[in-house]
Amino acid sequence: MGTVSAGKIFAGRSVDGRVVAVTVVHPEAAAAPEFRERFRSGVEAARAVSGDFIMPVVDADPDAPSPWSATAFVPGLPLRQAVDRYGPLPESALRQLALGLAGAMTRIHAAGLIHGEVGPDSVLLAVDGPYLAAFGHAGAKEADGSPMDDLFDLGATVLFAASGSEPQWEGASEDARTRLAELETMTSILPPSLREVIGGCLYPDPSTRPTAQQLIDYLDGQGQPVPTGDWPPAALIADIEALTAATPSSAIASRTVGGRVSRRNLLLGLAGGALLIGGAAATAVLSSNGSSPATAGKPRGSTPPTSPSGVSPTPSSTNEPTPIILDAPDASKVWNVVGQSVPTCLEASATVVMVVTDKDTAFLNASTGKAALPTLNTTNTFRSDMRSPTTYAAGVFYYLCEAPDAYNMVAAVDGTTGNVKWANNMAQVDSGGGDAIARYVAVNGSTVYVCGDVDTHSSSTSDSTTGYIRAFDGTTGKGLWQVEGTDINNVLVPPSGSYLLAASSNPSAKAGQVQMIDASKQGARGWKIPIPNPEFLAQSGWPITCYAAGRFFFAGGSGDTLFAVDAATGTVKWHQHFDAKNGDHVQLGHPFASLDGSTVYVPVGSDLASFSSADGTLKWVATVTGAGAYGTSNMFNASLSLGVKSAQCSADTVFVTDAAKNLWAINAATGKARWKYNDPGQPDSGFMWTVGGDHVFIASNLTLTAISAHGQ
Repeated sequence: MGTVSAGKIFAGRSVDGRVVAVTVVHPEAAAAPEFRERFRSGVEAARAVSGDFIMPVVDADPDAPSPWSATAFVPGLPLRQAVDRYGPLPESALRQLALGLAGAMTRIHAAGLIHGEVGPDSVLLAVDGPYLAAFGHAGAKEADGSPMDDLFDLGATVLFAASGSEPQWEGASEDARTRLAELETMTSILPPSLREVIGGCLYPDPSTRPTAQQLIDYLDGQGQPVPTGDWPPAALIADIEALTAATPSSAIASRTVGGRVSRRNLLLGLAGGALLIGGAAATAVLSSNGSSPATAGKPRGSTPPTSPSGVSPTPSSTNEPTPIILDAPDASKVWNVVGQSVPTCLEASATVVMVVTDKDTAFLNASTGKAALPTLNTTNTFRSDMRSPTTYAAGVFYYLCEAPDAYNMVAAVDGTTGNVKWANNMAQVDSGGGDAIARYVAVNGSTVYVCGDVDTHSSSTSDSTTGYIRAFDGTTGKGLWQVEGTDINNVLVPPSGSYLLAASSNPSAKAGQVQMIDASKQGARGWKIPIPNPEFLAQSGWPITCYAAGRFFFAGGSGDTLFAVDAATGTVKWHQHFDAKNGDHVQLGHPFASLDGSTVYVPVGSDLASFSSADGTLKWVATVTGAGAYGTSNMFNASLSLGVKSAQCSADTVFVTDAAKNLWAINAATGKARWKYNDPGQPDSGFMWTVGGDHVFIASNLTLTAISAHGQ
């Protein structure tokens, strides 16, 4: 089922029916006495210390012409693979990793052995905890070093799990003072609860390092609960489930009934067994057929939904819905008007559409296009980084704007009278010595939130951005509370509830996260989940997450898995993995929700999938065809890295734009298109449009067009 540097890996069963991974050594390697002896020592060491968090040896014959060993199948990901793919582990997982490795070491050292190869390649993250393998260098303490060497490796492994990088030095040093200073810098990334003890493992002088039991006692003595509730890390769940589903026993059973099994899954599933020979074995197996796991034609979910099998889902023998190819008649215009300036922002109620330009702000009758309210002298000069500058709620328009005597304002305008209820100059809000640049405005109940980032005028080359949240009373504009930090770059404000979702990233470190912000506690931070591939998490106002029915939705894994988590606790309620039909990498676009919260829509390239927000059940998949603006395959703009508005919902219709400059109106119940509107004059970056009541409003250069939401 795979190869490693010293042999081949086969799927098999023990005589008692257990599924095992059998590693058989190549004859060339077996001919070397030193290798055969090393293999024998590794097998004996593994047998001597089997127990929790140590991968058990089922059987072995180091004296056979081709030596072999069989280990129990443990579905999981090598730590290096997990961190490279999904980013650093959260604090609770780091604690479980440290406790699990220390527990394994207490048995190894009590048996008079050392491990000798503890590291990111010899640690497997499984559903019930971390597993230690790779006993290829294990031996007696006196001959092969000290248990304190294992403790150094444990510290380096936990540091890697927290940061994605390993210490560049080890052992004692002639310049201990310099090494200690370097150590303090390296361990600063660790959570405070781990910093002292893991730093102690990395001390240059081995005699000052804690023993494995002392490490366990230290963590147990902190009074924190055993961190089992957050294991495995949420980002790994889909892959671990894929490995579990791909066990050789499942493969053998499915073949007897004619089922098709992915060879890549079997290779991935055998990674645990391959780890016995050495850490590099896991990497060899995992990379032998691609860098990311895939199912045999089905997505994965913690609550098994009926779901698509790829970017372009294809029907199977199950009850998967057949993809709907979008096609519809052109929409008829209700009215259009030509203005004096190009609109930069649009927002609409059921009766009024607000049109903001670089000259003024007009309010037009939604049914006729004629002036409905007095024009205001507020403006908005389009900036590519201001992505959500307007909103409407409870009869009031809220928008980010400029006035003749003020810059960087948030204003509230009565949607019935046109009176300015209040306006705040964000540049005058305390931001710790920097300028608070507003990017995003949203309303939750009676509170208005303005989010953005702080320009400190610093010459720092750091790619970390300081974001902020400002909460205002929606009626008076009075400031309520504010928070800022590098961990709140992109904020989602749901229309209801006490919890906000903040995303942040450090692209150069390939590290990012989402975390809950508790508005009822004036912006206190809550649970957090690490996210890999975080390039766009730092873009304030970009629509990368959504909220529905008490849950937050976002893309995790390698960007190919949709997670639904409880807004209050961060507990994963369900997740849905997407597989590419042709083996290409899948990158989900930004999800968005129906107005009633019952449905979440996920754009994936040319497909738009509709899921139940409650359990992830697939309702329908709609597909666009043809070529996009650049001659490539057409895709939904919501699946691209665009910050502009590209999807909205009314009570019964989903509105989305594509790369061929079409605006589609899709029946929310069936997935079939009601109508489409094509506008070649739209910029390649996407439409300027909004939905209000029974109308859709589209701005194209100087022209504003109104279309009935139902196309008539």
